[in-house]
Amino acid sequence: MRELRLGLAQINPTVGDLDGNFRRIVGAIERARALGVEVLALPEMVITGYPPEDLLLKPSFIEKAIEATHELLPHTAGITVVVGTVDRDVDLYDAAAVLHDGRWMGTYRKHYLPNYGVFDENRYFMSAERNAVFARGRASIGVSICEDIWFPGGPIEEQVIRGGAEVIINISASPYHAGKAQARKRMLCTRAADNLAIVCYCNLVGGQDEILFDGASLIVNEQGQVLAEGKMFADDLVVADVDLEEVFNARLHDPRLRKGRVMDGGEPTPRIELPVGFVAPEAQTSLGADNPARREAAAREAGAAGARAAEVALATATADPAARPALEARAPAPSLDLIEEVYDALVFGTRDYVQKNGFETVVLGLSGGVDSALCACLAVDALGAKNVVGISMPSEYTSPASREDGEALARALGTRFHQIPIREVFDSYRRALAPPLAGGGSPAAPPGSPDITEENLQARIRGNYLMALSNKFGWLVLTTGNKSEVSVGYCTLYGDMAGGFAVLKDVYKTMVYKLARFRNGRAATPPIPERTLTRPPSAELRPGQTDQDTLPPYETLDPILKLYVEEDRAVREIAEMGYEEETVRCVARMVDRAEYKRRQSPPGIKISPRAFGKDRRLPITNRWSG
Repeated sequence: MRELRLGLAQINPTVGDLDGNFRRIVGAIERARALGVEVLALPEMVITGYPPEDLLLKPSFIEKAIEATHELLPHTAGITVVVGTVDRDVDLYDAAAVLHDGRWMGTYRKHYLPNYGVFDENRYFMSAERNAVFARGRASIGVSICEDIWFPGGPIEEQVIRGGAEVIINISASPYHAGKAQARKRMLCTRAADNLAIVCYCNLVGGQDEILFDGASLIVNEQGQVLAEGKMFADDLVVADVDLEEVFNARLHDPRLRKGRVMDGGEPTPRIELPVGFVAPEAQTSLGADNPARREAAAREAGAAGARAAEVALATATADPAARPALEARAPAPSLDLIEEVYDALVFGTRDYVQKNGFETVVLGLSGGVDSALCACLAVDALGAKNVVGISMPSEYTSPASREDGEALARALGTRFHQIPIREVFDSYRRALAPPLAGGGSPAAPPGSPDITEENLQARIRGNYLMALSNKFGWLVLTTGNKSEVSVGYCTLYGDMAGGFAVLKDVYKTMVYKLARFRNGRAATPPIPERTLTRPPSAELRPGQTDQDTLPPYETLDPILKLYVEEDRAVREIAEMGYEEETVRCVARMVDRAEYKRRQSPPGIKISPRAFGKDRRLPITNRWSG
């Protein structure tokens, strides 16, 4: 057998935290070395965190990132590490550094630079043309980055056909949306089977502003069968032993690659040798760069156990594979249904946004409605009940059911709860504004009569209350509006849109109900009152109000929004699918008019293929309608 022990360390970096990311990487290397891993991959741009956006326009940031990559060298004794970083030459590159036994042996530069959806890589990087294959003993290894493996040909096929690569290591930062992990797995299994190669896919994990990275790293054999799979939404070290003779045997019995080499006729891919069985002098010394703080932190992370593990790894690097530590059986990754997956994604994204931005406690309005109830559940699951504060802010229009349900939810979840009525403040606003507002309003209504102005005043008073608590105690305000409302502008600027993070910004109302029922089903005692889930949704800003006074039923609205917002279908095209054309036209007008509101809204977790924000960029000043 030609057996190789491969490891994938999906870790959660923070953009710009070079020292913290460095410590996490060193810790992953030490854990992998202790397990006898010979080749370890870490995610795309894990040194810097992803995406660093315009930090990449700062020369000092680029210099420090490359310096941090060099400082990993002493930690690579007896192991090959493929780590995501940046590289500079005449331009800047998204790169994978191949570090081996204390030496930087080579660098892979990304070929395909995505520039769609949330990606903007042409803004920062140069695309590479040719890259090498790495030979570690008798193992031939191709390295690639994220987008490079999504194409059937390209660098992967070149490494296999021209370079003889048997193992393909792809380091990635693949943003999450619901259902993507399964589609990605199918693609990777196809790449492995088509190229008769072992595919190792190491994905980033963690939240970065509105983007979420789900992990779910994979090791797939040459038959397209999954050997090991990483967890979703969690740090993980995925390790598997692969038999390279199986790759050779499969290629003997399948002529496709042989014919591909004849038809290709290109120059062989350069090979870089990674000698096994020695320790470079750099790996026997302290860190080369003058960075005492990072040196000390890395030493703490590695510790004496890491040094002993390095000695064991060096002694067994070229020995019989049986001398390596035995791997524990790894249970298959649990299969999540879509609702469970989305719920876990929202919890994970909320936790990372809150904690990475230096907050401990969040505060939100508990109206007694389903949106705020779901947000409270997500916040408690992400941060713990002691770090969640619910505020009930009843007005003269708030029903007894809403007051009771909001308090019952807080009691069931164990959160702190306060009731701060808004009626007196609302009355004072109305008195103060009565003279200037006299004579205004809808032409169909008596002059000065209440309308949406007074409704929005209530929302803005509530926003003021929440922001005051945020200022006083350093709490982060969570807004509770969903994608259906944000799409059509059924929300109040500087009112219920006021806050630091919009948990449900990419969750349609119909999905909100599904997630709420899922969360109730997870608990022995359901926290969300059944009445919250069954009574008609209402903003309760005027007597007898329901959402359907202004909007189509959500069962009609949400499919139209998906077609118009996410798929860019025309009004006529949507109507031809069976929807009433005037309803579709009305919805489209509301979506288009609300662009200025969305531009001022807080970030929220992306769970759909096309979310508001980075994904969908439309001008505010815009006269197109279609």
